Amino acid sequence: MELDLAYWHWLIFGIALVAAEIFLPSFTILWFGLGAIVVGLIKAVAPEMEFATELLIWLVASCAFTVFWFKYFKPRMADRTTAGISAEAVVGETGHVIRAPVEGNRGQVRFATPVLGNDEWEFICEQDVEVGDRVSITRISGNTLVVSKK
Repeated sequence: MELDLAYWHWLIFGIALVAAEIFLPSFTILWFGLGAIVVGLIKAVAPEMEFATELLIWLVASCAFTVFWFKYFKPRMADRTTAGISAEAVVGETGHVIRAPVEGNRGQVRFATPVLGNDEWEFICEQDVEVGDRVSITRISGNTLVVSKK
């Protein structure tokens, strides 16, 4: 038994996946829906295509859309501005030291969620800290965070 789908089957499948994205917060089903739409458009032009070829095109197109989104578009859409965010709003946020301060050089801390649009910041700390220590923001001094060890 060989499965033979018409072009409109793929288009409806793709539209259904794109519509399902409305109800799911993952933002990944959209790319599989677009892949199915691509297969439907190709199938409309070349109706004699085998089902295995259709599946391969769907897989490649879906993966290409997904990679293109996560590697190209999403990083460029990140809001790296500090407009409208007060410095006092970040006081108390905690992160982990990824580079300890050494004489004359500032350390670097990484936060689980971005602070003022960035997840890594240089910091000053009056206590001795080592890589892996947990620190919290006490204030901001220019482009540097002042932190204390937790």
